[in-house]
Amino acid sequence: MNPLIASSQRKSAAKNFALTAALLSLALAAGCHKKQTSPPLPAEAPPPAAAPTASLTADPTTIDLGQSVVLNWRTTNATTVTIDGIGQMVPNGTQTVAPSASTNFHLTAKGDGGTTEANVRVTVRVPEMPTVPAATTDNTDETIFKQNVQDVFFDYDSYSLSADAQASVVKAAAFLASHPAIKVVIGGYCDDRGSAEYNLALGENRANAAKSSLVSAGIAADRLRVISYGKEKQFCTEENESCWQQNRRAQFSIDR
Repeated sequence: MNPLIASSQRKSAAKNFALTAALLSLALAAGCHKKQTSPPLPAEAPPPAAAPTASLTADPTTIDLGQSVVLNWRTTNATTVTIDGIGQMVPNGTQTVAPSASTNFHLTAKGDGGTTEANVRVTVRVPEMPTVPAATTDNTDETIFKQNVQDVFFDYDSYSLSADAQASVVKAAAFLASHPAIKVVIGGYCDDRGSAEYNLALGENRANAAKSSLVSAGIAADRLRVISYGKEKQFCTEENESCWQQNRRAQFSIDR
């Protein structure tokens, strides 16, 4: 074979081999740098439930005894709506009420997002009767009065009279009926939990509940005077249920 041809063939084979090696290296390099697949993003948590809102108004807010008012309430995001002393209500509505005494109406709205409250106070004006002259005042001893006209006690955050309290009122009414010259001041008291403003209203409601019960039993309303002390005058200062119970009362005293 011609030496020149053989040399040319060897050079051509060497080039082919080098080209093949280069292509193989590129292929291997491409295989080693495959794109990594990103892991899926975690699912987003659902947004928290919206907190309920509530408003409560009364029209009018001041009335004379025997008149009525219209309560108007509006709520959002609430599944349960209640008004103390009335019961469960629709989320938005109105209701006509005729309170016999000044009352703090308290609304509670509950939903998946929590609980909110609203309050409105209705003042009831009670006509004042002329003062009985001092000469007609009964001089009954305070001890005898206390034996027959005993204080009544209430459950926590309540101004409803229990069966025992009703029995005490019946006994008190019988004594007062036989002593028509005695006038009575009824003080409403609360334990020390809750705000001063709320307990002042609660104490007034308790005193008025006792007064209404005596009036229903035949005692003239002009012989009964109501005052609320809220949580300002505690009979017991220990922080336990037994002590709190003593402070949740309507106390009767001779109004001299």
